[in-house]
Amino acid sequence: MSDSSITKSPLPETHQEMTQYAAPQVQLPFAFARDHQVALDGAHLVIGPGVTPTGLRAARAMAGRALELTQLDELAFQSRLAQLYDEGGEQFGEDHLQFDLDGEIRDAMPRDLLEDAEEAPVVKLVNQLLRRAVRQSASDLHIEPHEGGLRARIRVDGTLQQAFDRQDVPARRVVSRLKVMSGLDIAETRLPQDGRISLRLGGRAFDVRISTLPGPHGERVVMRLLDRSGGLMAPEDLGLDPERQAMLNRLAAQPNGIILATGPTGSGKTTTLYSLLQLADRRQRNVLTVEDPIEYELQGISQSQVNAEIGMTFVRVLRTVLRQDPDVILVGEIRDSETAQVAAEAALTGHLVFSSVHANTPLATIVRLRELGVENYLVSATLRGIIAQRLLRKLCPDCKRPGAPTPEELTQFNRMGIEAPAQVYHANVHPGPDSDEPPCETCAGTGYSGRVGVFDLLEITDRVREGIETGYSEYQFQQLIAEDSPDAAGGLYLSALQKVADGETSFAELARVIGEAP
Repeated sequence: MSDSSITKSPLPETHQEMTQYAAPQVQLPFAFARDHQVALDGAHLVIGPGVTPTGLRAARAMAGRALELTQLDELAFQSRLAQLYDEGGEQFGEDHLQFDLDGEIRDAMPRDLLEDAEEAPVVKLVNQLLRRAVRQSASDLHIEPHEGGLRARIRVDGTLQQAFDRQDVPARRVVSRLKVMSGLDIAETRLPQDGRISLRLGGRAFDVRISTLPGPHGERVVMRLLDRSGGLMAPEDLGLDPERQAMLNRLAAQPNGIILATGPTGSGKTTTLYSLLQLADRRQRNVLTVEDPIEYELQGISQSQVNAEIGMTFVRVLRTVLRQDPDVILVGEIRDSETAQVAAEAALTGHLVFSSVHANTPLATIVRLRELGVENYLVSATLRGIIAQRLLRKLCPDCKRPGAPTPEELTQFNRMGIEAPAQVYHANVHPGPDSDEPPCETCAGTGYSGRVGVFDLLEITDRVREGIETGYSEYQFQQLIAEDSPDAAGGLYLSALQKVADGETSFAELARVIGEAP
């Protein structure tokens, strides 16, 4: 087959045309394979919709036996490409990754984490760390210099796991590499800095928020990884029981007011807020968001990115949004008194406002709004509902261990009005590298795989509204809720205990995240 024939038709006309090609001995460079949409996968030639004649010629040059043609759409090709090149075999504790302290740090940000396999050791190490975090679906990556060297940890399913701790790694140069990638000032090591990195791993796009903090042994770096191609969660998939799901539907259908999601960092508040937006009628309502950062792109919704460096603060963007004739406004987070005041005023003037705030419980959220300077009458007039939530690790389905509940555990089920199961489940944690028993392949020996949400919803009733105007304390609110709805008094603990009864999580995880019973 001549080059001119390839130019006229970039795809081989028949599989027989590939019989003259041989099986690949080496793989095409990643950047070339991505740009020309062609890859070698054993006895298969994998091509995407944008395959080029140049790519086919290069694949032909590397082949040594008959290849079967596999044509994929764009998304499937990017996914296969990431699998082929992201082998994931790096072990950070091995000695093969040697560091030259006089090496250069590139000034250019890598276009893709899979491109830099032959770069300088520091660049390679940083890319390996980011790739490992992405592969394990980590939410955060910590780089921690200490007296003995450099430690790296990743947060998976809410818990930190050590990636490596080495003495030969030049901590300052690793931090400098990350600062270069995020556009931060590498010469400034005395002040904290915040930045962003936009990365891709094959076909997946990530937004990485980076924060540096000076310390006695160098700058500590924490990165939050946001998978922009992960997709949204449907409201019915949040894990709410039918009663709470109906309450969430009622809140999203309100014509005005404030609906708040509350919980600590990493508890899934943004996911819940996006799900609420999906419940809103976007065809007849003008929906706008003010976020930092924009985590997912939503169809039919106008989204605005906060940028404090140029004066685009939450308050300034929110005031501008109010002049855009909105019906529904999502404010990513209420962080200060001015944002809280503007959000309350927006709700008071006929807008439905979704937002998040850091507080432990729905009742503590009311107290938090007071601390932010919002008057009781304004909270009473605008607040419609509060959603408190946490994320519990799910027991690994392949290795969880059953056992009869203890007398103390039976007491908890009885106190909360839940029928005690015949058996509860526990995590089968691998004992460690000294054990002869291999770890579970599904959970890597942690005993847990994935997370599930638990929720406590508070709908603002007339009695609660009266308590807000009167200035009730959190304890007085608890007494009021217990009188009005005894079933709701258990809050997050009750929701989590039900997950234990269903075999989804363990008592140990409940205690770690929720704490003691109310």
